[in-house]
Amino acid sequence: MSPVSDDLLPIGRFARLCRLSVKQLRHYDDLGVLAPAWTDPVSGYRYYRPAQARDALLAGLLRTMDVPLPVVARVLSGDEGGALRAARDRIEADIARRRRGLRLLDRVLADGLPETEVSVVREPARRVVVAREAATPSTIAAATSACVARLLPRMTPDGLLIGLFPLDLAEEFEVRVTIQAEDGDDVLPGGAFASAVHTGPYEEISLTVHGVLAWFGDHGHTPAGPVREVYLNDPATTPPERLETRVMIRVEDDQR
Repeated sequence: MSPVSDDLLPIGRFARLCRLSVKQLRHYDDLGVLAPAWTDPVSGYRYYRPAQARDALLAGLLRTMDVPLPVVARVLSGDEGGALRAARDRIEADIARRRRGLRLLDRVLADGLPETEVSVVREPARRVVVAREAATPSTIAAATSACVARLLPRMTPDGLLIGLFPLDLAEEFEVRVTIQAEDGDDVLPGGAFASAVHTGPYEEISLTVHGVLAWFGDHGHTPAGPVREVYLNDPATTPPERLETRVMIRVEDDQR
């Protein structure tokens, strides 16, 4: 006998009650986010209890806030606090990244693309200590800061912190920061580098990186990663607009 009764709503009526589409409810069921109370084994029709409306409405609300469906599933299963805090942190990081992008765009709109003075310099190989941290495009700053914090106890008055970043930023990558040390167990290779000094906040360094890469195109050379950022002064005592960072990219086809 079919368990369909007055206590069960067909998917169409339930969708209207919850301000969702039938397609959304089917998708939620397929992903294990919100299962129907009963599915007819012959017709495949889905039926829901009215009490499930609260979960369905919450799922729809969270999706309007760009909370990923796996997180929605965790919330509906009872892990509300941890899952929502993690989702909030991700959204906050994305907002911060977009704000940085807006500030860059405002600068380009106001001043155009900056003219980057590029020179070719020779760098010796250096023995270094390396700190590593996993990163995404939105967490580069935090990952770099974490690496710097681990290296600060090794800092000397004439020591230089050098950040190393991949030329192509994938969804996930490794950030490295080095400091020169005679007892270091890594070697930072030397060679010929296209070099330019960036003056201004760290979040705007990408403008100078693009300027250096444009130099490669203009001169027919091939860039070789990683991008090096040599931090020339202390952000704790230097205003952001006066920070100086030397951007360096190795010239792969240099024969000198």
